[in-house]
Amino acid sequence: MTRGEETEHSKKALGWAARDTSGIFSAFQFTRRGNGDDDVTIKIFYCGICHSDLHTAKNDWGITTYPVVTGHEIVGEVTEVGRNVTKFTVGDKVGVGCIVSSCRSCDSCKQDAENYCPKPIFTYNSPDTDGTRTQGGYSNIIVVNEHFVVRVPEGLPLDAAAPLLCAGITVYSPLKYFGLSEPGLHIGVVGLGGLGHVTVKFAKAFGAKVTVISTSPAKKQEAIERLGADAFLVSRDPEQLQGAMGTMDGIIDTVSAVHPLMPLLDLLKSDGKIIMVGAPEKPLELPVLPLLIGRKTVAGSCIGGIKETQEMLDFAAKHNITADIEVISIDYLNTAMERLFKTDVRYRFVIDIANTLKA
Repeated sequence: MTRGEETEHSKKALGWAARDTSGIFSAFQFTRRGNGDDDVTIKIFYCGICHSDLHTAKNDWGITTYPVVTGHEIVGEVTEVGRNVTKFTVGDKVGVGCIVSSCRSCDSCKQDAENYCPKPIFTYNSPDTDGTRTQGGYSNIIVVNEHFVVRVPEGLPLDAAAPLLCAGITVYSPLKYFGLSEPGLHIGVVGLGGLGHVTVKFAKAFGAKVTVISTSPAKKQEAIERLGADAFLVSRDPEQLQGAMGTMDGIIDTVSAVHPLMPLLDLLKSDGKIIMVGAPEKPLELPVLPLLIGRKTVAGSCIGGIKETQEMLDFAAKHNITADIEVISIDYLNTAMERLFKTDVRYRFVIDIANTLKA
């Protein structure tokens, strides 16, 4: 076990970090800042594993500073509060998502859309206000400004709620913002992975007819019988796609691999919308003529603001929405990353930090 070569803070922390582009994680001692007047200190119970964690660990985006402790689907318990804190008290069950700070003064921040602030501080691998790097939730504690902490409602199991802090808000936000949360709409969901399966759950809770669109026919039974989708389309079957042309009000596209958009545009009604929440590494081909003819929209969405994240969690608690998870020990982390790379998980790994991360 090694120490992080960084500015010393007052709180000793233990985590697992990747140290180079191999993406291999191992135990890591580091420090976090003391609890400031506006901060809460959180003992981390669970942390979900997002595909972004894997990309960051391997420096796929070319922006990683090592060593890096990833993890931005964090739930735990408040153990300390600053003197200015009003939202939380010691013992509260809380969550932290993808961002831990923003400028708080730009137009986006003033509209409770801190996720679109031009100067965000992300939960990990981001320059912090004191010049150090933020470290994420594969660790035993975290210190966060109270504004960027949300309350986990009673009734939501903490382990299965953790992925909602990223996957949940990533799909809830576009459903709400683009008017796709009205009852009676027909919503398509492209991809049935970590994002797709919670999209189905939220869309059904909003009262939509939901059709899952997938390259894998083997996922039909899962989509309909387990997750409650109303229909299933194999995206490589022209006959199935032809039969569904012009039937959907909106589509949430969760796929991060390069894929054609033309067949999806054909599924939309006039004025229909495709919202991209997956992020393919290469540009997609976007045919313009179908947009013009049907007055259709292709848009993007990225996580959500803090107020909306709290709204999402409250909605999830009301409608018993959680992620389908596989809980793992921290010692299983590298194997989990290998399986995640192969998409061998239904549908989200969650690390049991409190019971398995030991010195």
